Amino acid sequence: MTQAERWMLPDGIAEILPADAKRVETLRRNLLDLYHRWGYELIIPPMVEFTESLLIGMGRDVDMSTFRVTDQLSGRILGIRADITPQAARIDSHSFPRSGANRLCYAGQVLYTRPRAPMGPRAPIQVGAEIYGVESLQADIEIISLMIATLRTAGIRQIHLDLGHVAIFRSLAEAAGLDSEQRNELIALLQSKAVADISSWVESNVKDADAARWLRALPRLAGGSECLERARELFANGPEALRAALEELQQVADAVARRYPQVALFFDLSEMRGYDYETGLVFAAYSPGHGQALANGGRYNGIGAVFGRDRAATGFSSDLVTINALGDNGLREGDAILAPASDCEQLWQLAEQLRDAGEVVISSMPGGGDDSETLARCDRELVQEGGRWVVKPR
Repeated sequence: MTQAERWMLPDGIAEILPADAKRVETLRRNLLDLYHRWGYELIIPPMVEFTESLLIGMGRDVDMSTFRVTDQLSGRILGIRADITPQAARIDSHSFPRSGANRLCYAGQVLYTRPRAPMGPRAPIQVGAEIYGVESLQADIEIISLMIATLRTAGIRQIHLDLGHVAIFRSLAEAAGLDSEQRNELIALLQSKAVADISSWVESNVKDADAARWLRALPRLAGGSECLERARELFANGPEALRAALEELQQVADAVARRYPQVALFFDLSEMRGYDYETGLVFAAYSPGHGQALANGGRYNGIGAVFGRDRAATGFSSDLVTINALGDNGLREGDAILAPASDCEQLWQLAEQLRDAGEVVISSMPGGGDDSETLARCDRELVQEGGRWVVKPR
């Protein structure tokens, strides 16, 4: 290994240096304070668990993203978490089970085997919140509201909210009599938005005329509020579960519009993200100029069944470093006070008083050992006048 190779980090793995680290950590604290004010309790799950606990119904993406190692004590396979949501579900089900609503939040690093987007991170700091034990749509509305509040706290002003519902495709797939292999084929086509290919596939695989017509129209059902109106007309005689899903989308959209009129709403009725494990409403937040979702979430009822408690659940998560980089939360590097190199007790006591008051006081190193960038931060200094130490401009 060469000297250069010793300091190089793996692809997708990054360190956070002081200026950014301060902003990231301040944002983390602000978000956890925000969640606390909304009634969410902080959990700090372990970085590794047995894979049987980590890989519980969260879909193939989480399975493929999870690093695995052998536990030298038990001989069992451990997983390095790629998502904190399964851990939150385990905690809700087993560690302190409650009969009613359980609001949990977290902020911790996760690790992916491969980046989830081109040039994306493999070790993001995941921040998020979950509500367990509430089937009502009010829980979804609360989670979406908290997700928007999270981005606003990060200083992201322009937010586009993308809403979908997995029951729409599930209902149509059932009406068309599709088997699991056919569903997967069609999902792949829907994700690519290949309208012509979808139409051709439906013609070859779906015999029911109504189901075929609905499926061919599905990829075109994306846009603003007019999208829901077109869907109601198209599916007027469609499956009851589908029409109920459209009503849920309308209720959520109305609530968000009242609370956050500046948030742009977008509907995508062929949204397939999280299809493997989501059970209802799905949502994602975007900002102009950034192609990837800044935060996303949805309803995933039943995740706790493997732990012995089949609970309703909804939640969201975001990458703390990404939203910190894109937002402007007003945090700037503060001014500092330079204290001379001295063993004077009076100087020490004054420096401590200033630090307790929130000032940054940097003790100078003797013999010119101070870094130029450190000195540049100090716009004031402690000097001795008339036997007393006072703060003066530099």
